[in-house]
Amino acid sequence: MKLYDGGVYLLNGSRIIPDNTEAPAALAQAGFTADREQARRGTIAWSVLHDHNQSGDDEKLRIRFDKMTSHDITYVGIIQTARASGLESFPLPYVLTNCHNSLCAVGGTINEDDHMFGLSAAKKYGGIYVPPHQAVIHQYAREMLAECGAMILGSDSHTRYGALGTMAVGEGGGELVKQLLRQTYDIDMPGVVAVCLTGEPVKGVGPQDVALAIIGAVFDRGYVKNKVMEFVGPGVAKLSADFRIGVDVMTTETTCLSSIWQTDERIREFYEIHGREECYKEMAPAAAAYYDGCIEIDLGSIRPMIAMPFHPSHVYAIEDVQKNLTDVLAEVEKRARVSFGDKIEYSLQDKIRDGRLYVDQGIIAGCAGGGFENICDAADILRGASIGADAFTLSVYPASMPVYMELVRNGRFADLIEAGAVVKTAFCGPCFGAGDTPANNAFSIRHSTRNFPNREGSKVQNGQISSVALMDARSIAATAANKGFLTAATQVDTEFTGPKYFFDSKIYENRVYNAWGDAHPEEPLVLGPNIKDWPAMSPLPENLMIRVVSEIHDPVTTTDELIPSGETSSYRSNPLGLAEFTLSRKDPAYVGRAKAVQVGQRAIEAGQDPVDALKKEAAKDPENAEDLGAQLEAAFAVVDEKLPGLLENKADSSALGIGSMIFAVRPGDGSAREQAASCQKVLGGWGNIAFQYATKRYRSNLINWGMLPLLIEEGDLPFANGDWILLPDIRAAVAERRDRIMAFVVKDGSLQEMWLTLGELTDHEREIITDGCLINFNRMRG
Repeated sequence: MKLYDGGVYLLNGSRIIPDNTEAPAALAQAGFTADREQARRGTIAWSVLHDHNQSGDDEKLRIRFDKMTSHDITYVGIIQTARASGLESFPLPYVLTNCHNSLCAVGGTINEDDHMFGLSAAKKYGGIYVPPHQAVIHQYAREMLAECGAMILGSDSHTRYGALGTMAVGEGGGELVKQLLRQTYDIDMPGVVAVCLTGEPVKGVGPQDVALAIIGAVFDRGYVKNKVMEFVGPGVAKLSADFRIGVDVMTTETTCLSSIWQTDERIREFYEIHGREECYKEMAPAAAAYYDGCIEIDLGSIRPMIAMPFHPSHVYAIEDVQKNLTDVLAEVEKRARVSFGDKIEYSLQDKIRDGRLYVDQGIIAGCAGGGFENICDAADILRGASIGADAFTLSVYPASMPVYMELVRNGRFADLIEAGAVVKTAFCGPCFGAGDTPANNAFSIRHSTRNFPNREGSKVQNGQISSVALMDARSIAATAANKGFLTAATQVDTEFTGPKYFFDSKIYENRVYNAWGDAHPEEPLVLGPNIKDWPAMSPLPENLMIRVVSEIHDPVTTTDELIPSGETSSYRSNPLGLAEFTLSRKDPAYVGRAKAVQVGQRAIEAGQDPVDALKKEAAKDPENAEDLGAQLEAAFAVVDEKLPGLLENKADSSALGIGSMIFAVRPGDGSAREQAASCQKVLGGWGNIAFQYATKRYRSNLINWGMLPLLIEEGDLPFANGDWILLPDIRAAVAERRDRIMAFVVKDGSLQEMWLTLGELTDHEREIITDGCLINFNRMRG
């Protein structure tokens, strides 16, 4: 695999010419001119984005999507937000799937209440409702929504349908609300990176192997961060549609913005199989196309891979793990100490048996692993074998009921069940900690999307820890056939039968409620007792006094750590209830600290003295409560001395705000879930300070909830957890597009100056922040 240091020209879909001093001559010899700007327009990505841009300026895009999709831990909040802003009907096809809270296992009625809300919303506003267990969100979108040249927006980070010629973007709920209100998705024209494929995979190598190899090469470098990955080259034709889909869905883990692939007869066949031939068209780069970077991959060089805990980029060839087992496990334990500190003892050394790595659990599931070809190949490996009667277990979740039905009809499920696997229905739970949580200290291998700490469902705060490694379904099946000992699929002798897929459309016709274009506004929304409206949120005041209430120095902080998955998903329709779980696995003291500071803000909103309110709160529990009132009083005294007149009226909510803020090195890797930001907001958060943001979608979530996405230069921090920071004139700084923002750490009787930035913000985003959140922005504008 080769990553080019600069831009490249791609000629006729296969020849790469680096953009250097020799490029003009090389291009001229091939019959092309070195017109970089014209060649930029030759990418597939540029064409799709241009066709969906409403601004008339191909550098400042305002995108309208063709379709949208959400699942049952995001759509309630999205629809409630849009409803609060005047939603009357869905202006574009909007699919509501039910694949995350499908089990309705905890929380009483509240999960099924959300489903009934979704069905009632589809009736009222003209949507498409996919009942639980029918399909995971992305498989339904592939089967029924994707079309070549279209754009789809989803409230799940793995919204990726590029292999089918659809540019899809996963974002927080606020961006979907904008589309429902006929607003736009505003971004600068993103860079485009070519992924040029040559050769073909060796037998036993699957899509997850290729995807993990790419993630391992690009993640730490940020090579494709917020860019579009465009898959081209002669190697594409060697891959089936299912194989391409399996690689494509994992591009999310590179932190790219989106993906797109050249299309061909195999993609035409995919649409024909699904009864949607009209959705196909050939898509390919122009004869000369310019890319901002290039990843050149010989598919034949990829070997079965494993992403060891606790990130998809911690990638090794399985054979290298087998050869260097002790060293690899020691490296995993070293990473664990960074994440967990001394909270828990963690070791995988007891998984070594006779020099081999023993695995406790295998999972093939969801939008990445649950495809037809993955499961058929796994069944071929396991036919006539046994997973054994020891600790090792294997569960298989097809991605949709049509896939499930065909695996029943062609006998592959019989092969899996006879070998000892458990077959289950379409469900995303194993991917985010709501199903198949391993035992304490267990090691799980999964063809799913992520292996972040605790994402599998264990709870460090309760003394639990288990580990997940990512692998391809074929090598998981090989490991299962070897009764739990780590084995690459290339190490077993299997003939892959490659049965043809037949799609049964009747399954969806009989169960999916489709009211697109047929809204019934008279229909009532069904609101269960856990479905709550968003609390009122104040506009950004002239000045802010904020307290740092959490300081996180991990290299990356995931959204799973900001707001955990698993059982918390049952509270996604209750903003205040869910907020109680914020940072619960990473910093359990966060919620209490944030709520204590929030007392001051509520006092100001009521026209009262915040110092008095905080002192009264502390007096309720003088032995345990921190006297924030005394702290704030001392901080005010310093400000009044050094900057007289700045905080003249401390009980005026337009002049002063008091709240909390977290610092993290690189927050926001992972899920698109807006609750990672909204939970901080409802607890009184005014923003984050970071060295950088891991993804655009997390930064967008902060903005849409009226929070400041502040940046500080890397180095020693001028503040610490518990410090108060003054942001004077902050409202004007945001509105006036100031490049640098002056702030002061109020400490030791002085104001210690520091400088922050907000990064690039559109005028629209600045207005959302000053209005206090997207809900306020829309209400203020009717």
